[in-house]
Amino acid sequence: MLTCIHSGALHGVDALSIEIEINEGKGEPSIIIVGLPDVAVKESRDRVWTAIGNTGYLKPRGRTTINLAPADVRKEGPSFDLPIAVGIVALTEKLKEGALEQCAIVGELALDGRVRPVKGILSLTLEAMADGRKAILVPQENAREASLVEGIYVYGIPNLRAAVDLLKGEKNILPEKIDRQEFFKQQAQYEIDFSDVKGQIHVKRALEVAVAGGHNALMIGPPGTGKSMLAKRLATIMPAMTESEAIETTKIHSVAGLIDSRHSFIATRPFRSPHHTISDAGLLGGSSQPSPGEVSLAQNGILFLDELPEFRRSTLEVLRQPLEDGQVTISRAAGKFTFPSEFMMIAAMNPCPCGYLGDPKKQCRCSPGQIEKYRQRISGPLLDRIDLHVEVPTVDYKQLSSTDDSGDDSATIRSRVEKCRHIQQQRFAGQSTVTTNSAMPSKLVRQHCQLEVESHALLEQAMNDLNFSARAHDRILKVSRTLADLDGEKQIQARHLLEAIQYRSLDRNLWA
Repeated sequence: MLTCIHSGALHGVDALSIEIEINEGKGEPSIIIVGLPDVAVKESRDRVWTAIGNTGYLKPRGRTTINLAPADVRKEGPSFDLPIAVGIVALTEKLKEGALEQCAIVGELALDGRVRPVKGILSLTLEAMADGRKAILVPQENAREASLVEGIYVYGIPNLRAAVDLLKGEKNILPEKIDRQEFFKQQAQYEIDFSDVKGQIHVKRALEVAVAGGHNALMIGPPGTGKSMLAKRLATIMPAMTESEAIETTKIHSVAGLIDSRHSFIATRPFRSPHHTISDAGLLGGSSQPSPGEVSLAQNGILFLDELPEFRRSTLEVLRQPLEDGQVTISRAAGKFTFPSEFMMIAAMNPCPCGYLGDPKKQCRCSPGQIEKYRQRISGPLLDRIDLHVEVPTVDYKQLSSTDDSGDDSATIRSRVEKCRHIQQQRFAGQSTVTTNSAMPSKLVRQHCQLEVESHALLEQAMNDLNFSARAHDRILKVSRTLADLDGEKQIQARHLLEAIQYRSLDRNLWA
């Protein structure tokens, strides 16, 4: 006797449809799994065999062959337990006609028949809907996450018996329902605000410019000046997440196993801050079973690299591809995997190894050679992808203890940022890969960053007097374009150019 069950397998951050064929033949009772299963899938036969017995169903009497098709795709993880168990039970139990054809099933089994949650349920549900399934049976803890997908019925299953009874028509389990818009609205709240930061008015201005134009930024200043505090609040001034962005971000975190029943949806911009000891695989994603790294978990949000020179140089160099392409491609024996990585990079560093170069109150203990060696840990190609270098000075006691208003709150700044982004969307409407000023190639820089005669003279003087490089030239023009957009100006003015020049601290050797 033969039964067929529909399920899915994760492949990167997406999923593939998998058909599970189960055939009971003659011979000694045994379960054989074929179709390129990994160790976790092979072990499922013991979990399934025990769970079926403990749930009270008959075990197969002969040799049972389970084929996972297509056979050339590697199958990983325990999510095939429930569909395999349902398929085996269907050999002896009569299910509703067409029930198995209309639904997909995923879930891990405990030995007593309980269904445990699995990773990547959002991707699996999206694939089931795209494959034409009308319903999907998922672990109860995953049901809320899966219900974010419209156009498919989602049933939260507590145990194997409940799944079988539902497919037999003997148990009425209501599909999980959620008001996506209301749920999205409730989840899209930040607990922190930009107005929490005392002082640092010019730093806040620079970071607003960075977010408005999608520019990467580097904050340079002594320890304890608020660099990390500012970085954590950057997400609150970014444009609000759209539903499609939220679902995409949730999908990535789900595949990484970072979603649970309490945090089933990500509606705020992610903020990722990896430690400087992180490996290349931890940053990009990878290992023997590739999963998203920090650059992908920061998709649609912020990747914050604190103590930038302390990262291994090789680790920093692997950032060049995701910063330029917006995605990461990893090749392993299991196949080639592509993970999205469109994020805004914010970095922070001290001006020198001891941290107090240029500090008015504390003396620097570093030699010129130590300072130069410290700076050289950041390569030119990586620095080339950072548009703004922002000085973060020490905040005095009066500013810290002041009860006066600390500047605009996040909502006010975000409204200005969204207006600026709207101008850029209109400007680049005909471009498929360019959406912000920071992404402009040289051709578009020449087209949209034209200067008046006075501004040309200012930029030429700055290039000569401050010894700016050719790469700094284009960065200054892009930032000037963003400053003009924030002011609602079609033409870049001299004041915009002068402010953009101030955001090139490292090029000006300010800390030498």
